[in-house]
Amino acid sequence: MDLDLLEFDGPLAQRGIGVIAPFDLALERELWRWVPMEVSLHLARTPYEPVPVSMEMARLVSNSAHLAAATRDVLHVEPEVVAYLCTSGSFVNGVDYERSLCKAICDAGAPDAVTTSGALAEVLQQLDLRAVSVITPYDEDLTRSLQAFLTELGVRTVSSDYLGLGGGIWKVGYRTIAERILAANHPEAEAIFVSCTNLPTYDLIEPLERRLGKPVLTANQLTMWACLRRMRLPIVGPGGWLREVT
Repeated sequence: MDLDLLEFDGPLAQRGIGVIAPFDLALERELWRWVPMEVSLHLARTPYEPVPVSMEMARLVSNSAHLAAATRDVLHVEPEVVAYLCTSGSFVNGVDYERSLCKAICDAGAPDAVTTSGALAEVLQQLDLRAVSVITPYDEDLTRSLQAFLTELGVRTVSSDYLGLGGGIWKVGYRTIAERILAANHPEAEAIFVSCTNLPTYDLIEPLERRLGKPVLTANQLTMWACLRRMRLPIVGPGGWLREVT
C-alpha cells in the first residue's frame, strides 16, 4: 500500500434512513436523488401479495406486524429514522391508524418513524394548506380513501383525478403525469398532491410549480423531507416551498 494514501480522511461519515417499501417499489433511484451525499438509504420490503393495487393491497402492505419485522431487518445498520414509504398503505385506514404504524415501527426499535401520509399531514399543517387538488394512479375507491384521510385532517379536496392502474405504476411517463396534474388543478387549490411512492415525479416538480404558482407535493419528496427534518438536515432536490419549513 502507498503510505501517502493514509493522509486521506474518509469515507464521509454515513447517516442512515431505514426505508420500508411495498414489495412492488421500483423507484429506488428516485429516492436517492432526494437525499444528500452523507445519507444512505437502507431498504426492506413488505411480503409479496398476489393482488392488484387496490384497497385490499393497501391494507395488506400496511400490516403492522410486517412493518415491525421490516424495521428489525434494518436496525443493525443504525438508521436515525425509519420511514414507511407507502402513501396508500398509510392513509387507507385513517389518521389514527397512520399514527399506530409509526408506533409499531418505534416499538420494534426504531429511534424515530415517518410514514408517507404522515409526512403529507405535517407539510399541510406547516404550510397551512386547507384546500388541495389530488392526482393518483389508483382506482376510484382508493382515491376516495385518500380524500377521506384529507378530510380527517381538515383539508378539502377541491378536485381529483386518478389513472385507474392496478400495476406497473412506475412505467407511467412524465408527459402523462404532467398532463394529469395540470388537468387536476383547480383555482381554489392551494397545492397539488401527487400520491404514490411508485409514481415518478422528481423532474416534474420545479417546472410545474413555476407554471402553476403553487406547491406540487409528491409522495417520495415528502417522505424524504420528513426524514431529513428529523435528522436536522436540509432538503435536497426540487420543491421551493418545503425549504421554507423549519
